[in-house]
Amino acid sequence: MGERDHGDQPLGRQMDEWGLGNHDLVDVSTEQLTHKQVQKARKGRELTLKLKMKVARAFNVAIWGQLDEAGKEAYFEYMHKHLFDYTKGYDAEWEDPNGELKEKLKVTRG
Repeated sequence: MGERDHGDQPLGRQMDEWGLGNHDLVDVSTEQLTHKQVQKARKGRELTLKLKMKVARAFNVAIWGQLDEAGKEAYFEYMHKHLFDYTKGYDAEWEDPNGELKEKLKVTRG
């Protein structure tokens, strides 16, 4: 693995847990996010801060669109430091405050 490749990222795991695919992020993004950029983000290719923030915004919007009003009130927005383990401020011990929302969404999907 090269110094610009950081392996699978927390973003990929989070997307799986929320039931999101690459196309879901590309589809909701108003910032011309591409499938190739999302794939690179998930697989750990080193991204610029600007691109990490763009991916994080699209990720939050994709989740937001699936939530009911109560879920939207309780939702904690992810920052890039929660989605990329090579980002300054990343904490491997951080616990996701959206755990209950993820479970509720899984139950409603069936």
